[in-house]
Amino acid sequence: MILSGLEILRQMELGSIEITPFDRSLINPNSCNLRLNNKLLIYQDDELDMKKAHRTEALTIPESGLMLEPGRLYLGRTYEYTRTDCFVPMLEGRSSLGRLGLYIHVTAGFGDVGFRGYWTLEMHCIHPIRIYPMVQICQIYYHTIKGEYEPYCSGKYQDNSDVQPSLLYKEF
Repeated sequence: MILSGLEILRQMELGSIEITPFDRSLINPNSCNLRLNNKLLIYQDDELDMKKAHRTEALTIPESGLMLEPGRLYLGRTYEYTRTDCFVPMLEGRSSLGRLGLYIHVTAGFGDVGFRGYWTLEMHCIHPIRIYPMVQICQIYYHTIKGEYEPYCSGKYQDNSDVQPSLLYKEF
């Protein structure tokens, strides 16, 4: 079951969900919009190997915006930090941005119960598009979970504080 926007607010009051900093105007009927931080990463290597760490370059999105190019992967992060210990957090792009050809996550919209941190966004576009810092880039929503579970307490992306490139190489 997906939590309503009002239930997200109630669970925030109870301490079961944290969204920081929080802006009440970002609550939707069954989600909460999250904003884009002003930093991006792009990979410097022409070929990406799963078993290796890769060089990245940091970009800052100026207030005047930054033009994204098709065929390039941009890693961004949410401005908001989120935490929940008893719900399954899910992330989706906003339809208004999808209609402009901007994809917000390639495959990583599914979170784990217990995740704490900023969401890394795997962004790419099919058309050149200018993006801006603090734009409402995606929406988080929460599912209930049935049955016993062990929350995600430690892992390579837990408690992150910045944009996270792939750390898959650590699994090899």
